[in-house]
Amino acid sequence: MKNKYRILKIVITVIILGFLLSFSLKKFSGQKITDDKISVKMNEKTPVYFIDEKDIREIVKKENPSGKVGDLNIPALEKKINNLPAVDSANVYLNLNGKLNLDIKQRVPVFRLNKNGKDFYVDEKGIEFPISKTYSHPCMLVTGNVKKDEYQKLAELVDKIDKDDFSKKYFIGISKDKNGDYNLLTSEGNYKVEIGDLDNIDFKVKGFKTFVEKYLVFQEPQKYNMISVKYQNQIVTTLNPHFKENDSILKVGHKELAKTSAPIAIKKQETAVSPKKAETKKNSTSVSKPKETKNQNTTTKPKETKKTEEKPKKKAKVKIE
Repeated sequence: MKNKYRILKIVITVIILGFLLSFSLKKFSGQKITDDKISVKMNEKTPVYFIDEKDIREIVKKENPSGKVGDLNIPALEKKINNLPAVDSANVYLNLNGKLNLDIKQRVPVFRLNKNGKDFYVDEKGIEFPISKTYSHPCMLVTGNVKKDEYQKLAELVDKIDKDDFSKKYFIGISKDKNGDYNLLTSEGNYKVEIGDLDNIDFKVKGFKTFVEKYLVFQEPQKYNMISVKYQNQIVTTLNPHFKENDSILKVGHKELAKTSAPIAIKKQETAVSPKKAETKKNSTSVSKPKETKNQNTTTKPKETKKTEEKPKKKAKVKIE
C-alpha cells in the first residue's frame, strides 16, 4: 500500500508541474516583444555605422509581425541578420523574462577598392561588401586590377601602414599598374613609391624611410616623379620633368648626349677628306715640273689645285652644321 501511495503521489506531482509549465509557456509565448524588450549590441572594436539599431528593430518587426514571443522564429531571424552584407556575425537569443537580445558584429573595412569602375569595401578576412549610401568609412583607397587572392596580403600591408606613424604620415593610397606592380601614393609632392609585389614589405618601407631621413628631407618633394624600392639593396629615382630645377639637369644631359654623337660624324668626314689630300699632294709634285719648261701649263694647273681645295671646305662646313 505504501508503494502504491508513493507512486500515486509522484504521478499527481508530475501532472501538476506539467499543468503549471504549460500554463507558464502559454503565458510566456503570449507575451509581446515591445521595444524596451529588444536589446541590440554592436560588438566591433572599431565603430562603424553601416547598420544601426533602428535597422535591426525593423527587421525584427518584419520577421515577427504579431510581436508575440511564441510567433518568433529565432533561427530564421538570426539567418536574416547574418545575410546582411555589412554583418560579420550575429547571435540572437531570448531571456526567461521575454527580453530579445541581438549581439551583432559588423564588418570593418580595411581598404576601399576601385576595380573596373566599381567601388566596394574589403575587410581583414578579404571579404568584399558594398558601399553604404548613408555612411562612408575612412580607410585606405586602393585602385587597379587587384585579384582576390591578393586581398589578404593587401590587408596586412594596410594594417602595417596604419600602425606605423611614419608610414601613416606619408602613404595615403595604393595603386596597381598595368604591369602588376604596386605603388604607394604619398601625401607630400607628386611622386609615388614603387614597391613591386607585396613581399618583403617591411624591408621595402624601411628602405624608403632611410632614403627620406638621409636625403629627401634636404630636397624638394616635387623634384621626383617616382622612387622605386622594389629592387633589392638599391633605390632608383625618376626626376620630375616639370620641376624647374630639373630643367637645367635634363638640358645638360641632352647636351652631353649630343657631344658624344658629334665626334662620330667628324671621324667620317676625316676619312672622306684624306684621299683628296693625297690627290693635292700629287698635284703639288706635278706643279714643280712645269717650272723648268715655263709653259702655259704652269698657270692652268695651280688653278685646278685651288678649285679642288675650295670644294671640300664647303662640303665639310655643311656636314658639321
